[in-house]
Amino acid sequence: MKSMRALMATAAIALAITSFGSVANAQTKLTLTGWSSSDSENKMLQQIIDGFNAANPDIVVTLNQVPDYDTTLAKDLASGNPPDVFYVDSNKLPDLVQAGQLLPIGDKLSDTEDFYPALKDAFTYNGQFYCPPKDFSALALQINTDMFDKAGLKAPTTWEELSAAAEKLTTDTVAGLVIPTDPARWLAFLYQAGGEVADKDFTKSTINSPEALEALNFYADLYLKGFAKTPADLGAGWPGEAFGKGQAAMAFEGNWIYPFLKSSYPDLKFEVTELPAGPKGKATLAFTVCYGTAPNSKNPEASLKLIDYLTGAEGMKAWTDLGLAMPTRQSLTEGWLKAQPEQSAFAAGAEYARKWQFIPGWGKVNDEITKQLQLVFAQQATSEDALAAIDKVATDVIAEYNKK
Repeated sequence: MKSMRALMATAAIALAITSFGSVANAQTKLTLTGWSSSDSENKMLQQIIDGFNAANPDIVVTLNQVPDYDTTLAKDLASGNPPDVFYVDSNKLPDLVQAGQLLPIGDKLSDTEDFYPALKDAFTYNGQFYCPPKDFSALALQINTDMFDKAGLKAPTTWEELSAAAEKLTTDTVAGLVIPTDPARWLAFLYQAGGEVADKDFTKSTINSPEALEALNFYADLYLKGFAKTPADLGAGWPGEAFGKGQAAMAFEGNWIYPFLKSSYPDLKFEVTELPAGPKGKATLAFTVCYGTAPNSKNPEASLKLIDYLTGAEGMKAWTDLGLAMPTRQSLTEGWLKAQPEQSAFAAGAEYARKWQFIPGWGKVNDEITKQLQLVFAQQATSEDALAAIDKVATDVIAEYNKK
């Protein structure tokens, strides 16, 4: 059965790749499906799509931003009715490739050597480049400069300074820091403490370690000592909203927060600095997404044309110049930094960032990290218990991965 599925997937891929050479005579309608952090992001991407539509009158692209993206995409792919073009988080790539749901189009694109090698690698699986990175972001620290100036504080550069600043800035109405129960935030602290989730080849979980315990204790103590609040505690949908409303003096998010704050809270005075260093030095997380298409795409040629435009030099410059994320093309970085000097901390973090990607099935581990962080914050589990539970799930996922 598995061999038959693999054969069918291979045949579909071969057919789709071949069809890239065909020429569409009639107007083609495409759907680009993804997610967004805010209305401002939707408007920005729509501007780029409008530019593509104007330059390609034979193609009409409709943007479809869905709130529960992963669930929606999984259903669409499973039903055999995928979007023409869709976002692929680097962390989801291994699962989609393993399921035969992603078409390798890397060799069909323009000037792929211009992509940063590490970002190109994030979308390469078993030696095959599947899809082009549309942009990337790195976590950094956002500080409310009015609050910092009033308290006589400078931006924290170490864990100790971060904790001290959060304590001093906490009042009855303001949290020193807004902190989510999210593996895509806590793992930065794990790496800063010198920890890892697994060994290099993913043969063994290493997440239940002294370094991980130090990172989890520090992260949880910020909350348990009252220096930090979750977005839910503050009645906010995400950290950027709480920070923008002045409910928290600090947040740590990626580049996407910058245009959101400028658009939604234009009077807010803030700065972006690098994440404070941990016991073993600096670390942050880099997030990147590619534009993918499925092997059974109904419009493969037009989809490729759209993807090549969005990730080509012209389309990418237009998109990243809006300030939402950083370009993945090396040739555009210098110009982007000159145009966005206030975002230099994000770019600095990219120099030592760890990529947000693991192995197929790792989503179960991330779900367990979220669950255990919530339990620790609620004082329903100790850090030791939490790491043991996470380690068990990670061990099972790694064992399953190494069977294949």
